[in-house]
Amino acid sequence: MPKASEVVVIGGGVIGVTTALFLARRNISVTLLEKGRIAGEQSSRNWGWIRQQGRDADELPVVIEALRLWRQLAEECGEDIGLKQTGVTYLARTDKEMTGFAKFLKIAETHGVDTRLLDQSETAKLIPAMSRSFKGAMTTPSDMRAEPWVAVPALARLAAREGVTIIENCAARMLDMSAGRVSGVWTEQGRIATSSAVVASGAWTSLFLRAHGVSIPQLSVRATVAATGPMPEIHSGAVADDHIAFRRRQDGGYTLASGGSNQLYVGPDAFRHATKYVSALMANPLGTQYLPAAPRGYPDGWSTPRTWNADEESPFERMRILNPVPKASALRDIEREFTALFPQFKTVPIKASWAGMIDAMPDVVPVVDRAAEIPGLVIATGMSGHGFGIGPGMGRIVSDLVQGNEIGHNLHRFRQSRFSDGSPIKLGPSL
Repeated sequence: MPKASEVVVIGGGVIGVTTALFLARRNISVTLLEKGRIAGEQSSRNWGWIRQQGRDADELPVVIEALRLWRQLAEECGEDIGLKQTGVTYLARTDKEMTGFAKFLKIAETHGVDTRLLDQSETAKLIPAMSRSFKGAMTTPSDMRAEPWVAVPALARLAAREGVTIIENCAARMLDMSAGRVSGVWTEQGRIATSSAVVASGAWTSLFLRAHGVSIPQLSVRATVAATGPMPEIHSGAVADDHIAFRRRQDGGYTLASGGSNQLYVGPDAFRHATKYVSALMANPLGTQYLPAAPRGYPDGWSTPRTWNADEESPFERMRILNPVPKASALRDIEREFTALFPQFKTVPIKASWAGMIDAMPDVVPVVDRAAEIPGLVIATGMSGHGFGIGPGMGRIVSDLVQGNEIGHNLHRFRQSRFSDGSPIKLGPSL
């Protein structure tokens, strides 16, 4: 571990890895700290979608940039990460959903994205194997897919080759402060002197920041996912409605998930920030199941410490990898919904299942900002399940935030202060 680094990035997911990579490309010395393994948490557990479709209007320009960067980085890393342009499609069961699709179509047209609406017959032709008809669909042929558990480690190897110091199994315990600003990072292996730190720690970010007096209304929800063995191809891209989501995998199987359900462990932060989530709750009152307590050691667990000293074990090294158990009933629902839509498959050969804790914000868009309370600290969190696809775009942005460069995008929507300056909660897309 270096004694000093110009920038320390805390968190080895897709945002942290790409931030470090773009900093290194500006000849800045950067150290990336990961308490467990690179992409051990949500960056390897997501659906693997790289989509422009359905994005918040302020996110869309960033994800357009991200698609370009994914193509570039896939070539530069020299590994097959399963990157393919196969499109993303949302299915509509109701006229209300089609009306929502039409609203996004106007946003897409403004930015030159190839999204289009399909009627009932066009939807049936796109995915002819489906057993039921839909009102219509929204599809974006230029959207892509990749294998996240392959892609993010590949990007980390590229970053290491380009000079990033990556230290796994090393928790950042807390910031060191001098004259009110960042002067170093205390880790379980000692101190790294630095003037700039980036916290991109996913579900752990709020806990880390709270220990430094910085409060953001971030919560984490559990989502269950399954992977099948090889199956006949029914569609090469990614598809979702509010019951089932699926995408073709590089290994010939499918990644399956519920279209819009998750579980929230109720803890101290959930109570503290409950009022901020009223709008999201009213918009989708049945989309979240509430569980009374998180397993021991989770970020918002009742017994998880909120303060600690730099010379003592922190919550981050007590749980190297946040590895929630997949919900058994969710797996049954996933299999039932998939076979109902494609009854030609009498059974679904599930070969693996897992769950992930998705870092979410009340308005379903991230916080990407300099911390007003602590000069030298940049926050990049709350990607709300959209982080993998937008990752390289956000990584480039965060690297320029650290350097004080022009960003190239309007980040007002992602400012930290929107939850404390009296602004109304403006919901982004939930899928």
